Amino acid sequence: MTPGEELLFLALGGSGEIGMNVNLYGCRGKWLMADLGLTFADSDYPGVDLVLPDLEFIEQRMDDLVGIVLTHGHEDHIGALPYLAADLKVPLYATPFTAGLIAGKLEEEGLTGQVALRVIERGGSIDLDPFRITYVPLAHSIPEGNGLLIETPFGNIFHTGDWKIDEAPVLGHPSSTETLTEIGDAGVLALVCDSTNVFQDKASGSESGVHAGLLEAVTKAKGRVLVTTFASNAARLETIGRVALETGRRVCVAGRSLERILKVAKATGYLKDFPEPVRFDEAMLLPKQELLIIATGGQGEPRAALGRIAFGQHELKLAEGDTVIFSSKQIPGNEIAIGRIMNALSDLGALIVTDRQAHVHVSGHPGRPELAEMYRWIRPQILVPVHGEIRHMREQARLGLEQGIPSAVVQRNGDLIRLAPDGPEKIGEERVGRLVLDGDVILPSDGVTINERRKIGYNGLITVALPVGGDGRLAGKVLVRPFGVPIEEDRDDFIADAADAATRAYEPSRDAEKVREAVRLAVRRCATLWTGKKPVVEVMLLEVAR
Repeated sequence: MTPGEELLFLALGGSGEIGMNVNLYGCRGKWLMADLGLTFADSDYPGVDLVLPDLEFIEQRMDDLVGIVLTHGHEDHIGALPYLAADLKVPLYATPFTAGLIAGKLEEEGLTGQVALRVIERGGSIDLDPFRITYVPLAHSIPEGNGLLIETPFGNIFHTGDWKIDEAPVLGHPSSTETLTEIGDAGVLALVCDSTNVFQDKASGSESGVHAGLLEAVTKAKGRVLVTTFASNAARLETIGRVALETGRRVCVAGRSLERILKVAKATGYLKDFPEPVRFDEAMLLPKQELLIIATGGQGEPRAALGRIAFGQHELKLAEGDTVIFSSKQIPGNEIAIGRIMNALSDLGALIVTDRQAHVHVSGHPGRPELAEMYRWIRPQILVPVHGEIRHMREQARLGLEQGIPSAVVQRNGDLIRLAPDGPEKIGEERVGRLVLDGDVILPSDGVTINERRKIGYNGLITVALPVGGDGRLAGKVLVRPFGVPIEEDRDDFIADAADAATRAYEPSRDAEKVREAVRLAVRRCATLWTGKKPVVEVMLLEVAR
């Protein structure tokens, strides 16, 4: 699909899901990409940590891609860059803080100098014919959140990225009402808008309001205090550092991502007054009431600092009477993992404080009142909800229509939408999908490797080795070894029964592939009779020399 005299929109990720945001705009034969994020794997992807978008659509049209513009530095917007951007062979554009985070990621992957990274000043513009893009500061839970004003020959797009209204942000200077009103006055064809918090009836609240709640919670604490938050929330780090100073506590930072954020923030002019952290060994020698730990892992990540502290696998230790403050939102789907860590912390005797007990967190996404405000400022002809599950996007479409927006389109990843002329209209469906980062290898999420791993994980594996002599007959005992098959005390009996089934199924006159299949089915039937499971059975014919 090559765009003609029209303006097209195509989501390759982030529509129908929260995370992995990738959006394309097409016009006059060219494509522009906004963000290139990832999401984190769940139990559907055994052994995998990261899930990436499948960019086959745009990889087949790389010569028509003019660039990738990044709204802000969260993983669901920039996380796939180190793995996929080099293949696209186009420049990346970001404001200084986001560019600093991206540069660190590229360096870790050995890609420094191989991917063009161009820094755009806050509020700056770039021309990528036929698009002109202006970065519009918006408040979010990370420095330099930006909306994108995308000017095209067929109308203007305002692409919000992640945002909220915050008149008193701890860091940065979000766009003013006047700026957004001026954008609306100039005319906006389509508002492509964050849907995450559409079911929240109240505004998200100001980041500066968290200070009082954190100060009160830390002041009440008697022993060590650990605060866990999203590493990228530099404004929250500023608040926590201030609270530490006000309560006479030294700060200790646990987590590589926190260290990276602090480094980039200071290099780009933020967190200048953040207290100098102490080392782990120093921290454990301080009187308990003089230490405040900031740690990653509030979403239950087992290998993050909080999880390792909770299970006694870290240099930093917590004990009876210490306090752990979860200064972050519980992301849907992480409840079990978070509960597991909370239980471990409780077992240590730690007091747990969440946003249910104290005002220690505010969201970085807009509630319904904020969405309504944005509609009044921008006054688009078309609303395109993104960044949400289907229920979020449909609800935002309903809200926008209620607020007077003439048209709204609910699209999913792969839906090709013509915005102009005569839009919105779905004009096709393009292939989309997911890739997984498995170790150092990128694989299709529904490919042979992951499907085999799922089958083995659910049902187990049995290997069968048959020694075959030169005359084609069995030259010894059949060897059977089960892995993850639910047999315990009767293991030897099962192995003997399975070996007997394999022996009886073996016919030397048949060709090798037919023999393997006959033995495989016989052993699997035996396993099903014993366990009710259908394990993966791998059969090997081993030639034995005499």
